[in-house]
Amino acid sequence: MEEERKEIYPTAGYGPTEDAQPEPAKARPRYQVLSGSTLKLIALITMIIDHVGAAVLEAGIIQGYNTGALNISYETALFWWNVDSVLRAVGRISFPIYCFLITEGFLHTRSPRNYAIRLGIFALVSEIPFDLAFYRTWFYADHQNVFFTLLLGLLAIVAVDYYEKRGNNRWGGLAVALCFIMLGDVLKTDYGAFGVFFIVVLYAFRNCGWIRTVIGCVLLAWETTAPLAFIPIQMYNGEKGRLRLKYFFYAIYPVHLLILYGICTALLR
Repeated sequence: MEEERKEIYPTAGYGPTEDAQPEPAKARPRYQVLSGSTLKLIALITMIIDHVGAAVLEAGIIQGYNTGALNISYETALFWWNVDSVLRAVGRISFPIYCFLITEGFLHTRSPRNYAIRLGIFALVSEIPFDLAFYRTWFYADHQNVFFTLLLGLLAIVAVDYYEKRGNNRWGGLAVALCFIMLGDVLKTDYGAFGVFFIVVLYAFRNCGWIRTVIGCVLLAWETTAPLAFIPIQMYNGEKGRLRLKYFFYAIYPVHLLILYGICTALLR
């Protein structure tokens, strides 16, 4: 009796689907324990700490002492200046995390268009609170809030992705991305062209975790504490997390700036 012939298929994507064996998932390193929600909270808390220093201590107490609007001693002003230095050092951690979250948001969003629209809306909504908190005026043309930087960074990586995947033209994508990078300086956004460029770099090395970290730390070396942001970034586990407060993380930006402006105004009365 002739033996029944059995066909053997390689497991690397050939042959019938039911016969192909999926590759085992790579084990996640044990140190990757932070979700996207946790990263957002870290970025949010360190940002608020930074802004307390910039908007209340610098624009309020220290500036008030220098102009005579606040009647405090030199020793008191010096104390708050030292406190401000600590707060601003902690705050340097925030921006790199937000840049990383922009790249992750792009990779996981269902609609880059809607993502960009949200960033654009909150960039516009936040501009008056930003100017009030840091410059004590309704309009200050020489510095735009960080939402504009994040928006330009998102548009830059959208261009890179479009030309790579649809136009098969990496150089075209980089040329368009360069335009958005330069626009960061033209519009005088927070961190300017460097901020937009930094987002593009994080996206370019999205699949090379440790290389991305080394390059990111080198680029941020001019801000002493900023490279520390890559500690939580390296601990990211790729999951959203339990918090579903998408619009809270957007809205808290203009809201907290208005609160800080109110505190600063009360101090100088």
